[in-house]
Amino acid sequence: MLETITKQLWINGQWVAADRTYPLHSPYDGKLLAHIAKASPSDVERAVAGANEAFQRMKELPAHRRADILYGVVQLMIDKKEELAQICSAEAGKPIRTARAEIERTIATYRFSAEEAKRLYGETIPMDAAPGGENRLGFTWREPLGVVTAISPFNFPFNLVAHKLGPALAAGNTVVLKPAEQTPLSSLAIAELFHQAGLPEGALQVVTGSGRELGDALVTDPHVRKITFTGSSAVGRTIKEKAGLRKTTLELGSNSALIIEPDVPLESIVPRCVEGAFSFAGQVCISLQRIYVHRSVYDEFCTRFVERTKQLRVGDPADEQTDISAMIHARETERIEAWINEAVEAGARIGCGGKREGAVLLPTVMLDVTPDMSVSCQEAFAPIVSIVPYDNLDEAIELTNRSAYGLNIGIYTLNIQKAFYAAKQIESGGIIVNDIPTFRVDHMPYGGVKDSGYGREGIKYAVQEMTELKFVTVKTTF
Repeated sequence: MLETITKQLWINGQWVAADRTYPLHSPYDGKLLAHIAKASPSDVERAVAGANEAFQRMKELPAHRRADILYGVVQLMIDKKEELAQICSAEAGKPIRTARAEIERTIATYRFSAEEAKRLYGETIPMDAAPGGENRLGFTWREPLGVVTAISPFNFPFNLVAHKLGPALAAGNTVVLKPAEQTPLSSLAIAELFHQAGLPEGALQVVTGSGRELGDALVTDPHVRKITFTGSSAVGRTIKEKAGLRKTTLELGSNSALIIEPDVPLESIVPRCVEGAFSFAGQVCISLQRIYVHRSVYDEFCTRFVERTKQLRVGDPADEQTDISAMIHARETERIEAWINEAVEAGARIGCGGKREGAVLLPTVMLDVTPDMSVSCQEAFAPIVSIVPYDNLDEAIELTNRSAYGLNIGIYTLNIQKAFYAAKQIESGGIIVNDIPTFRVDHMPYGGVKDSGYGREGIKYAVQEMTELKFVTVKTTF
């Protein structure tokens, strides 16, 4: 159990008090967890200045030393697995088993980052391929950018932070991290681990507080060279407008879909589909929100899916048996409940769920949904899924693409031609064949198209986005 404490900012390698604090409460039962420093724009300015000053030291740190620091964090996390999982569960309302899985993934992400620190390769260029290029040697290398602003969401407070810190530090950048207001404890804990692992002072700064208050300072400071943001499409657009010529990676909204062809064994895939729809109460960027099922197996799929959903255990995130707990804020349960009511008034049916129990929205299955309903066309970010029949694959692809988003899309089929046809036709950053769109491992390229943003995470790909390619040519004769 976490004790109630006051947490300060992490600036220039030390804890620094802010003029203000705000209370951090458990999403599940409202218990006071901590008082959190509420940074001001001047605190951000000081953090960015410190990160900029530390950049030269970080840039000159050899690759093997950057790798050792990241490996050091890996070992410290292994030693503190349960403590870190408890922090994640308490502040995010994440079931403890799910929180433990996140810590394991975070360890893997920092391990990938340590390995990638030693793989910043360039290439040679055949200069004599062009007339006038004779007797010249050409080659490239990658250099760190400088100060990276990292703005992370609440839903994976350890692992999504790792996808920003790991590549940035592996490449030799410095970072100013702004975690979500609801999940600051995880970022502050990681800052302490990086300090223990020997990261140079100032290379990582953590400022906590209101994104609305701190956004401009984080994005427009002249020392900031790169912004990496995970969050809503609306905020992503605002960041892009203010970023100017700075490099940006934006991992934004989604309403991920899954197509189910009639040739797959439903008994094998239904449990996985339920997992994709309701893990962490649907508060996953690639949560399964829309399922398109061939009409010939639609009724059977719906029956199996609803029966499996009703078996999920709802309750306290600290309970080892809990599958689903509270959403992050009561206002979010109210929002999605309004969407459900709106859909029902327009002709949709509730297969199961649809009600609130305290801070928890029961896992909800919607039937007879049309593409214009909010539960289908907007990002729910909640424990809700719609199941819709289709008659042929082209219709399913058209329904899937009828979305402003395109992050991950899945298709189940035993027909390899149909799998590749769908992969070609679907508008999405990732196509997951024979699994749910919620699938992600931490070294694969990950990012979206359309309103889901642009740029790619996945350590190797993020490192490329957090470095500058420099070209050098040498004339070998005079």
